[in-house]
Amino acid sequence: MSIPTSRTEEAAIVTIDHSKCKGCGKCVNVCKDFEFTIVDGKAALLAQPLFGCIACGHCMAICPEGAIQVKGRCLTPDDLFPLGESNAKADYQSLMQLLQERRSIREFKDIPVPRETIDQIIEAAKTAPMGLPPSDVNLLVLHGKEKVRQFSSDFCTLLDKNRWFVSWWFMALMTPFYDSKTIRFFKKFMRPVFDIYIGSMKKGEDVVTYDAPVAIYFYGSPYCDPADPIIAATYAMTAAESLGLGSCMLGAIHPFLQSGFGVKAFREKYNIRFKSREGLVLIVGYPKVKYSRGIRRSFANVDFY
Repeated sequence: MSIPTSRTEEAAIVTIDHSKCKGCGKCVNVCKDFEFTIVDGKAALLAQPLFGCIACGHCMAICPEGAIQVKGRCLTPDDLFPLGESNAKADYQSLMQLLQERRSIREFKDIPVPRETIDQIIEAAKTAPMGLPPSDVNLLVLHGKEKVRQFSSDFCTLLDKNRWFVSWWFMALMTPFYDSKTIRFFKKFMRPVFDIYIGSMKKGEDVVTYDAPVAIYFYGSPYCDPADPIIAATYAMTAAESLGLGSCMLGAIHPFLQSGFGVKAFREKYNIRFKSREGLVLIVGYPKVKYSRGIRRSFANVDFY
């Protein structure tokens, strides 16, 4: 048995066509399960690999003779495709221009985003690196402004049921257990978020998802590396930008979909399959605004050792 995920618990099966293998050893070098060795000038499989094949596909992708096949863990040889020439890659300057021109967009034109465009965004997001294949990232796609607005309205109703979470009495009760930074976060951010989201929705204004024509919720399973949904959402955001769309990452929705009054029913309504340690909602649409200047950003620290 290999390392389990929500999608499979079995190791993939690796086969070698020795009539094609020329013993170059590239599979030995790239397999970090240490599953390969060279015997009599040909690739061979070891009896005791480290974990069992997780179906990363490295060996199959690097073999110049097509002598290796991997089947299982949601991977088959049909998933291989040829890569383009190295000179066809986007250059650094083009990538930087795309990234520098991107801004978080919360003002959208009332124009639907075609399903084909959403599919392109998802295809790009699938290429994001994952902690362990097969990916345990799940997506909820809300396609259409009416569906996005309904989600936001239901979310605000959920928050209203759980206002106690940011109440003065609950904060007083939890003060002995929370550090000062957590208390400050609740008072300065969490409580205003409740008030703004719920108050605006009651007035008919959606400041949760900003009446975006598309919202995509990226979340994981109990097996998922916490970083995976965030990385996949980042790839999707970049792809959306390349397609002429505006986007914005929303981090304040996910934490309230994990526990509380009515949360389980909310997840069931929207077919959200798991609680997830990390998650993000990405809103996407045609931007109503155009910025004429970029803004340089910085990290807290960059230390070379």
